[in-house]
Amino acid sequence: MKTMTVTLALIVASIFTVPTGWAQQHGDKEHAELAKALKDAKVSLQSGLTASTKEGKPISAKYELDDGKLQLSVYTMKGDKFSEVIVDHKTGKVAKAEPITQGDDLEHAKAQSEAMAKAKRSLDAAASAAVKENKGYRVVSIMPALKDGHPVADVMLVKGTEWKTVAEKLD
Repeated sequence: MKTMTVTLALIVASIFTVPTGWAQQHGDKEHAELAKALKDAKVSLQSGLTASTKEGKPISAKYELDDGKLQLSVYTMKGDKFSEVIVDHKTGKVAKAEPITQGDDLEHAKAQSEAMAKAKRSLDAAASAAVKENKGYRVVSIMPALKDGHPVADVMLVKGTEWKTVAEKLD
């Protein structure tokens, strides 16, 4: 009975401490690895958004692990073309930009550009507002979407090992 109580307590604790959005996107191992890697990032996501404007209008951004290496990926749009811009997380300079021409990445970019077409606020402004409202946190990702016809950005934040996602209006 004691084992069952401890197990149940751990399950309940995990339900209330891991944000649902993150749990659906990443396993605990990836979550912990990204949190650890972010300690080496000297560049804020907001600075990455600014740097990426050389390649077009930012439509989403996220810190991620690619083959175990931290990278800051920003999707941009210029005209009807999309690019993935990799910003160096230590210098804040654009490391490379590649066209997005097919697959899930293109579908995501199209949906994000649709949301940003209706937005009156920039992703940078929304990310900065989320940080201001959540002292001590840093932005890990910002993903715009249309919700009930209105543009909203889901902003994922981290402070140490604590994660949360907040919604910021873009209109």
